Amino acid sequence: MRIAERLKRELAELERTSQLRSLESPHSLDFSSNDYLGLASDARIKQAVAAALVTAELGASTGSRLLSGNSERWIALESDFARFVGAEAALYFTSGYLANVGLLASVLGPDDTVFSDSANHASLIDGMRLSKARRVVFPHLDLAFLEDALRAAPADGARFIVVESVFSMGGDLAPLAELARLAERYDAELIVDEAHAVGVFGAQGRGLVAETGLARRVLATIFTCGKALAASGAFVCGSETLRNFLINRARTFIFSTALPPYFAAHVRAGFELASRADPERERVLGLAQFLRAELRRGGLEIPAGTSPIVPVILGENERAMRVAQRLRAAGFGVRAIRPPTVPQGTARLRLSVTARHSESVLGELAAAIAAAASQSTHVEHAASGPGQ
Repeated sequence: MRIAERLKRELAELERTSQLRSLESPHSLDFSSNDYLGLASDARIKQAVAAALVTAELGASTGSRLLSGNSERWIALESDFARFVGAEAALYFTSGYLANVGLLASVLGPDDTVFSDSANHASLIDGMRLSKARRVVFPHLDLAFLEDALRAAPADGARFIVVESVFSMGGDLAPLAELARLAERYDAELIVDEAHAVGVFGAQGRGLVAETGLARRVLATIFTCGKALAASGAFVCGSETLRNFLINRARTFIFSTALPPYFAAHVRAGFELASRADPERERVLGLAQFLRAELRRGGLEIPAGTSPIVPVILGENERAMRVAQRLRAAGFGVRAIRPPTVPQGTARLRLSVTARHSESVLGELAAAIAAAASQSTHVEHAASGPGQ
């Protein structure tokens, strides 16, 4: 079979099962953005980048950081960010995906066992797969299952527990204190992805690991900059030993071209502004609770949670697609999330609330979703015919 024909057949199958994806420009009323604090369009970030362009030693990167791409700006930024989140050291990667893959693929070994929450992000899953460690996937936040699995794990090799502090598709929070206790009881290391917590939770937006007092009790914490911090890239934080190990063993760091020095000013401006954004933090969490209440009032299935990620569970792929299409036609930037990103039968709308939204707009969104979901149900009943 020619490769072009094979690709077309796979795309056709994705379309048949309502799993085909496409690129779209953001709507003016965007409810898919992870810009939780509304800093992405903040003029102060633009000013910081403009100033850095004038004073930076280079306007472009010329190689990986181990070759010609390092800069004192990156070293200072890593030190300051580590201090901010209460870690000993930090290492910057050019994306959150590369940070998770590089960390897990290098630190975990084939003789180790890693316990992964079933709702973990694809970047965590890919890093674990590349490590060739034994993988135990436990049902989402089922700590009883996890403890039984830890108790039964082979004695050889190290043990690792990997979770997100705020899960990206459900918006729920991991019980980090309980997970840390399990890790200590069974001699396991804890790794936490704070992508959707940094900037939003904890004092000054330091995240849930710091808020729980675990900064020095976890092996590694990953902080993505492309969400509430309104930049890009990610920090892996932990011990100085971990940092040095990643510099020497994390292939996604070693073989990636460094970002230009001026971009360090963008990342710095993002986390410094986020650290002072207490009103925005309070506002976005309040708006998220308001939206949850409005959606439940409309009879929709909304899982419990307190984060700015608000999922609307619709079930089948086709229904989620129809509802999302109706909402976009009405001017609401909403996307359907389908398998394999979420489990089969749990296709959903993933709504992201930001500090720039208002209660009036969120109320209109909730009403529009309820109406679109109701219309979709009527379509399904009509299609099934009598007696079905």
